[in-house]
Amino acid sequence: MSTPLAAGQRRALLSHPAGWVATALGAGLSPVAPGTAGSLIAMLPWWFLLRGLPAGWYLAVLVAGFVLGVWACSVCDRRLGVHDQGALVWDEVIGMWITLFAAPASWWWMLVGFALFRLFDIWKPWPVRLADRRVHGGFGVMLDDVVAGVYALIVLQLIAWFLRHAPAA
Repeated sequence: MSTPLAAGQRRALLSHPAGWVATALGAGLSPVAPGTAGSLIAMLPWWFLLRGLPAGWYLAVLVAGFVLGVWACSVCDRRLGVHDQGALVWDEVIGMWITLFAAPASWWWMLVGFALFRLFDIWKPWPVRLADRRVHGGFGVMLDDVVAGVYALIVLQLIAWFLRHAPAA
């Protein structure tokens, strides 16, 4: 659980473009469950822009988003003097987009992906927890959610595969 931002921290964060990126345009400033707010906001661009992209373009967006997040979270860590402050939720955005890579393009799969990503992001199974504790800076902020997103992606794809190949009743 993160500590809420003081007024001075909020000003330091939002007076730089990196703060707007890292907070996913302010979603991370939610007073309740900022990580969940970041994950929810990630579903809008997925639904309207990403879900129909060819795999190569989708991967390019993921890589560009990851690099942007490393930069933004590094700047914000320095400006706040705190590593991975809870308001920094761009990592949740990228984690959700990883989860939803190649997901069937329906709202139902988006919700299942959301639930799986939040499960792995909160539970932090190995090596998510290891990345969260040992890797610092903007790369560290991003890495644990990337790994959680990969776990959620694998489970989501397995569910989709089993449903496609389940024997008819």
